[in-house]
Amino acid sequence: MRQRTRAFALRNRNTTITIDFDIAALRRIGLTHAIAARLAIHDRGTPARVAAVHRNALVLHDGTQEFPARPHPGLDTLPAVGDWVLFDHNDLGEAWVHTLVDPLNELARRDADGARQRLAANVDTALFVMGLDGDFNPRRLERYLMVARSADVSPVVVLTKGDLVDDADAKAAQLGARLPPAIPIVRVHAQEAGAAALLAPWTGAGQTLVLLGTSGVGKSTLTNTLTGAHQPTGGVRKGDDRGRHTTTSRSLHLCAGGACVIDTPGLRSWQPDGDEDDVNAAFDDIEALAADCRFHDCKHDEEPGCAVRGAVDADRLRNYHKLLREVRHAAATPLDRIAERSKWKVLNRMARARAQAKRP
Repeated sequence: MRQRTRAFALRNRNTTITIDFDIAALRRIGLTHAIAARLAIHDRGTPARVAAVHRNALVLHDGTQEFPARPHPGLDTLPAVGDWVLFDHNDLGEAWVHTLVDPLNELARRDADGARQRLAANVDTALFVMGLDGDFNPRRLERYLMVARSADVSPVVVLTKGDLVDDADAKAAQLGARLPPAIPIVRVHAQEAGAAALLAPWTGAGQTLVLLGTSGVGKSTLTNTLTGAHQPTGGVRKGDDRGRHTTTSRSLHLCAGGACVIDTPGLRSWQPDGDEDDVNAAFDDIEALAADCRFHDCKHDEEPGCAVRGAVDADRLRNYHKLLREVRHAAATPLDRIAERSKWKVLNRMARARAQAKRP
């Protein structure tokens, strides 16, 4: 017997409203107590989760089946995969989404023009998939980890394609020494059933995962292994190991164990959508060591008595500084940028004056 309705009392009203809930079905697509509480503040519509977004059309999942829907023109924000929404049917039987439920979290990035792009919502764990072949790039991975921390999403590093190179063990060891020990690192063969067992700690009932990485790294293959789906997969180009964009849109799939997996197209660039606190959270090992620096405002560059240099991988430290510069630049106002340019003009004039003064 299906458990369909549940009544919720609202604090700011004297009446009790009822929303149509199929509890058992919605749990299969990630319904939690926190999400149910946010659904309960609305008094109209049927809940569902966004399984795919195609331009101005959506695919929803109600825990039983997928079906097409359209976002109402009155929505301020276009839903992302993983969002919970409320919809109604019109006279023609078409589903129209009229309410976007406030997400628990969301992964987002900035495009080349600085516009914010939502990638996925209501995510528990981000599986950052990276190949041990030519795709191996610790700097890019650290950028991904920063974005996960800024969204309060737990990161897991998943290394693939170790069977294609001779130095897989050395690369995995290098990454393990570079990253904080609290970040799990798992090596899998994406096509083998054993991959599901290795990732079982993060694929329990009610969990939502998102797979992120470059094209051709094995995200869709891993999704197929975890869910039994049959998404098309592709290889990589010879010579540079760059992948082909087999997956062209984000989509949500159900695992046999009760988790939801969001597969995504390949991402080679990811402009952070965060601030200095997010960078420091992603590089918390540097922040912890900085407490022992001689100077409280140590930049970990050339200052004497720095506790960070030498204790942290040098390239990781350079990447930390680079990401700090990026988020500071992104957060700067036009007046800040004008002031920065003026400062450097003054410094350059002073440098030229000193150079002229030293000439005979």
